[in-house]
Amino acid sequence: MARRHPDWKPELLRKHREEVGLTLEDTGEKLREIAERHGFNIAANFQTIWGHEKGSVYPGPHYRRAYCRLYRCNEAQLGFRGALPGEDAPVASAAATIPAIRESNDQPQAVRQALSSIREGTDDVDGEALRSRVVEAWRRHTAGSTEGPTVVLVGGFAGSGKSEFAKFLGGLTGWPILDKDSLTRPLVDQLLIALGGEAHDRSSQLYREKVRPLEYRCLMEAAWDNVDCGISTILDAPFVSEFSQADWMQRFQNRCRSKRVSVATIWVECDPESMREYIEFRGAARDAWKMEAWEDYLATLDLKLRPQGPHFVVDNRLGAAVALVDEARDVLSGGGL
Repeated sequence: MARRHPDWKPELLRKHREEVGLTLEDTGEKLREIAERHGFNIAANFQTIWGHEKGSVYPGPHYRRAYCRLYRCNEAQLGFRGALPGEDAPVASAAATIPAIRESNDQPQAVRQALSSIREGTDDVDGEALRSRVVEAWRRHTAGSTEGPTVVLVGGFAGSGKSEFAKFLGGLTGWPILDKDSLTRPLVDQLLIALGGEAHDRSSQLYREKVRPLEYRCLMEAAWDNVDCGISTILDAPFVSEFSQADWMQRFQNRCRSKRVSVATIWVECDPESMREYIEFRGAARDAWKMEAWEDYLATLDLKLRPQGPHFVVDNRLGAAVALVDEARDVLSGGGL
């Protein structure tokens, strides 16, 4: 079923474009520059932009992110969606004001703004302390010095934006990112076939019982190798089962404590519609079964899931946290109109 966008106000795109004095061709050129800078998958031309402004084609996720960077607004301010609670989004006006963070080009402030989406999920964690660690690591990284080790677990459901957030943290700090799929997917696919299953199956009992435990063991062993060398590491994986188990979380904390390693557990939350859009957009073979039976898949998710024990939460509903990440990247790279 085609998704509807009842809060979409496409005319705001044209108003913002005209306010900054861009033609359709100019806008396409700027969007392509932004896409190259951020690694977005778009091929903007004036016909596509015209379709977006006329409301005949709803922009995909990478187009929306590029528009936000171009006009220095969030998605709500550009009329793509309604505003989240507490989100400043005067959609009735096309005033495309550049935030003070851009005017001052204050890079530490841009980083802190992007990290502000990390909030305490439990009372026994300190969000400001984590943000400060990341900022200081970014400063040391850009200055060429090192410190460690810290282990950051970034988890969330498929399509939640966890990988995008993990990459942002890695880019700031210089800490290596261990992505479960990148590390294990070729082996997992072949193991499933060898055991009589299908390469891209991630929903069967065979995968859950025989393959998944080995997949996560590989991820964790790689992390311990880094930690034993004093290298801070970011782990990018769903961690749905692991975060749900108090015993697993406690054992992990104990092992890190014994190695004098600091730990940050981050859960990236997202709304079902946005997760579906991103899963559909990336078009990965392993996600085919989710798309074919979305409602059945969604019924297996506990959207209220939070990690057991001390943890942080990143609110990426409607892509809000990823939008802040894009803003910070632009400030750090010196990108502009």
